[in-house]
Amino acid sequence: MKNERWVFHKDVPAQNAGEGVIRRVLAYSDDLMCVENTFKKGAVGALHQHPHTQITYVVSGKFEFEIDGVKKIVQKGDSMLKTDSVIHGCVCLEDGILLDIFNPYRKDFVKD
Repeated sequence: MKNERWVFHKDVPAQNAGEGVIRRVLAYSDDLMCVENTFKKGAVGALHQHPHTQITYVVSGKFEFEIDGVKKIVQKGDSMLKTDSVIHGCVCLEDGILLDIFNPYRKDFVKD
């Protein structure tokens, strides 16, 4: 779906991204990618890093995020900036959805 102008949620395949986490890769181009992650309570986004700048917006739920060694509780309406290569991860405290924006796009998330 790279460079698709219209991406309808109903047409996007759900991918298992770990126990209790479903990923949907939404619209993207070489420079930018939008990804929806649906978490069940207790699901973990393990600490990791990648060479992409990432903004995460909390659509719903409550999460404990760790970014560069600092932990904070975030919920609906909150957002976080993760610069390239910073170590980050989360634990879902209440079922929720995170919307991630990446620059550039995550080649490891798609089969182009």
